[in-house]
Amino acid sequence: MSAEHESGPTAAKQEIAPAKGKLGVMVVGLGAVATTMIAGVEAVRRGLAKPIGSLTQMGTIRLGKRTENKVPYVKDFVPLANLNDLVFTGWDIFEDNVYESAAHAAVLDKETLLALKPYLETIKPLPAVFDQYYVKRLHGTHVKKGKNKRDLADQLIEDIRNFKKTVDRVVMIWCGSTEIFLEPTAVHESIETFEKGLETSDIGIAPSQIYAYAALKEGVPFANGAPNLTVDTKALIELSKQNAAPICGKDFKTGQTFMKTVLAPAFKARHLGVRGWFSTNILGNRDGEVLDDPQSFKTKEESKLGSLEYIFQPELYPDLYKDLYHKIRINYYPPRGDDKEAWDNIDIFGWLGYPMQIKVNFLCRDSILAAPIALDLVLFLDLAKRTPGLRSIGIQEWLSFYLKAPQTAAGLYPEHDLFIQSMKLKNTLRHIMGESLITHLGLEYYD
Repeated sequence: MSAEHESGPTAAKQEIAPAKGKLGVMVVGLGAVATTMIAGVEAVRRGLAKPIGSLTQMGTIRLGKRTENKVPYVKDFVPLANLNDLVFTGWDIFEDNVYESAAHAAVLDKETLLALKPYLETIKPLPAVFDQYYVKRLHGTHVKKGKNKRDLADQLIEDIRNFKKTVDRVVMIWCGSTEIFLEPTAVHESIETFEKGLETSDIGIAPSQIYAYAALKEGVPFANGAPNLTVDTKALIELSKQNAAPICGKDFKTGQTFMKTVLAPAFKARHLGVRGWFSTNILGNRDGEVLDDPQSFKTKEESKLGSLEYIFQPELYPDLYKDLYHKIRINYYPPRGDDKEAWDNIDIFGWLGYPMQIKVNFLCRDSILAAPIALDLVLFLDLAKRTPGLRSIGIQEWLSFYLKAPQTAAGLYPEHDLFIQSMKLKNTLRHIMGESLITHLGLEYYD
């Protein structure tokens, strides 16, 4: 029997451009998540800490059959940028440098921050594109002014071009706040209509979209850590393809949704029914303050609600999930700071319909979970930009693993199951490196 049963088809290895020189990381929003990522990268570079939670730094990938014992680190298997080659800059609506912002966020202890202070103080934010209409609870003081949104986009493009002069490649990542809920309108139908909308300052174009447009216009990959309507429109998907600037889904999958995409696939695999799933959170950082506004919460709620619907597929399993009641709450509670606490009450039922309950209490650290996700997305998007088979396809669905709201090609439902997402990610890496895909069938061992 052929080894094809354990390892699937093999593709030709792609001519991936090497990760030479400096990778510039442009971060939108130098708050808790961004400063935790930047400080963490510097701590790892100095040997002060380990990059826990980062698949690119600590993860391995199996190649070939189980009996071959070929399990390299991901970072040794694919040509990722080295952490020592990362150069950070960014924009923020406040003037605080990264050290001051990190101290204010109070995610990392004072001793760690003091050790990193000389480096962190050198990263000072550029004035940001900001409009309080889209984020009601924040009052930006370090902001750009322009005659229209096109002018603001041009200012961002100038920032990108100036930074490009100092590095070899650039990736942009949104670590800013959650904007009010927006849906695509006529302005998002094409690059042409979007650019006209910039000229007329169309209300459907939020700041996150202006950043994304500037990045994609410059051929810079873009990741979205918030649930905002940003690159998930026809116009920006087309711009991504046109300029070989990879994009992916949105909203870092950190705490409660991470747990849902682990537990829900297990219930479905065992064909256990679910009657209700109640989720509530308390959070005291800037994100929690922003989400205290109902319009911003609506954006987050839409992102968090989607996972169960797609995992359970109630149209295929009506007896198990058709009447599932799913409720989500996020409560701003300043004393908790960045230490988010999430509670889930799950009403399940089993054999003959007998009811059971599962209760989950996750005391997590929001930015500690988000920082390695942000780092991995930066490194993988840079890899995609250098990979012939990936750079011009626009959406990088293989990065769904990291995101609450995966983005897909038109007509495809998003895959939320964490384990399928993990397999998709690693098989994509195997594919671009010309290795056999892992199928896990393994019948050849019993031939």
